[in-house]
Amino acid sequence: MADEKKFYAHPTAVIDDGCDIGEGTKIWHFSHIMPNCKIGPQCNIGQNVVISPEVILGKNVKVQNNVSIYTGVQCEDDVFLGPSMVFTNVINPRSAVNRKNQYAKTIVKRGASIGANATIVCGHDIGAFAFIGAGAVVTKNVPDYALVIGNPARQTGWMSEYGHKLKFDSQGLATCQESNERYKLENGKVSKL
Repeated sequence: MADEKKFYAHPTAVIDDGCDIGEGTKIWHFSHIMPNCKIGPQCNIGQNVVISPEVILGKNVKVQNNVSIYTGVQCEDDVFLGPSMVFTNVINPRSAVNRKNQYAKTIVKRGASIGANATIVCGHDIGAFAFIGAGAVVTKNVPDYALVIGNPARQTGWMSEYGHKLKFDSQGLATCQESNERYKLENGKVSKL
């Protein structure tokens, strides 16, 4: 079992052997951390969360209540996973067919946010600082800074690192209303200046 002195786990949480859990992480009521997970420092794992074997979470990942993170998922630092969102790990599941050797990999890049009740179909990466709207069903890769909504999810704009919709001028420049950071849209890609 992981060293419980460096992180907090509620007494109802189940943490299987072989987990590596970072300092300052909190694991709340009725959550199950399965074998060989790697959870970085300063993470918050809400109530009734399932983290399947070999999942990797970076630093400061916030996992809200009732989230399922299946084998094949990797979340980089500062990712937000909204309440009851879910990842899949097999494209064509069947109860009678064992496909454990076919788990697809999904990477959620640094700073991305996934809204409540969203579904991320496996094998589709979420770009850095992307914003997945509540209830969206992601069926393809999402670019860095993209805002996607709906079922299937479609891109409707771009988001700043502070989570505000960016409005680009005729020269492809935008400023975040909260941070005053500047962004450039060029060739269908956004970058921070």
